[in-house]
Amino acid sequence: MTSQTITTATSGTWKLGDLTVNRIGFGTMRLPQHGEAFAVDAVPRDRDQAIRVLRRAVELGVNHIDTAAFYFSPLRSANELINRALAPYGDGLVITTKVGPGRDPSGQWLPHATPEQLRGQVEENLRQLGRDHLDVVNLRIVGTGSIAERFGALAELREAGLIRHLGLSNIRPRHLAEAQAIAPVVCVQNMYGIGASPEQKAFLNLCGEQHIAFVPFYAIAGTGRESGATTDNNSEVVAIARAHGVSTAQIRLAWTLHQGSHVLAIPGTGDLDHLAQNVAVGSLRLSEDELTALDVLHHEAA
Repeated sequence: MTSQTITTATSGTWKLGDLTVNRIGFGTMRLPQHGEAFAVDAVPRDRDQAIRVLRRAVELGVNHIDTAAFYFSPLRSANELINRALAPYGDGLVITTKVGPGRDPSGQWLPHATPEQLRGQVEENLRQLGRDHLDVVNLRIVGTGSIAERFGALAELREAGLIRHLGLSNIRPRHLAEAQAIAPVVCVQNMYGIGASPEQKAFLNLCGEQHIAFVPFYAIAGTGRESGATTDNNSEVVAIARAHGVSTAQIRLAWTLHQGSHVLAIPGTGDLDHLAQNVAVGSLRLSEDELTALDVLHHEAA
């Protein structure tokens, strides 16, 4: 697979509301630092390198970038890097951010934002990105309680023109129904990958039925989560990867894209070669036999 010449156009497209994006985007969680995301002692990534990666992503057709104001390490923030690398922003570039969590300047987590504090978080993203509105804002959820007040606060900001579209992150199906009674939802960001539970698969399918984008996070990292991909020794994944001449991470990412045309990928990296490999996944077609084998692994791991 000659990943150097492949662009995200091979992955197909989906619409976030009225915004058309290629199905392979770019997640910036790991861009500000080396190693584990959110570590208070994280080593900042070289600024010029991070900027090169962002610009190369756009050159390769990425038009969906996922970020948050709480994605930062000492000296570096994802929003600042995006602003420096890509402003003035080209037509068609969709920047998705999320609110709810917050971190103090030392990197320690703060209590989740109240409805009143969410406006400040939205304005913080606007300021850092240098935008007069945000394309998509996801409300990141912790816990199982009602989200009506917080989502309602974001819906008011949407009515005011500060936000174009709304989404949800880390939610249960009842949260989606609760939010939809208040305002339209264009995307759901939930953890998903090989090994996800049947309930998670059912939720992914529900989003597809309602024409809502499903955006998995940790699709590659799996149990590694913020610290990155763990060593993948599963013989089935390794065998399929070898058959295609790609990495096991690419197989895992391809598997998620095969779960439905409404599934979007936002793999992140600070490495140009890994970026090209991630983009190349859009042209990777798994056979029915391969999907069946991975589905079996999926259900066994769930």
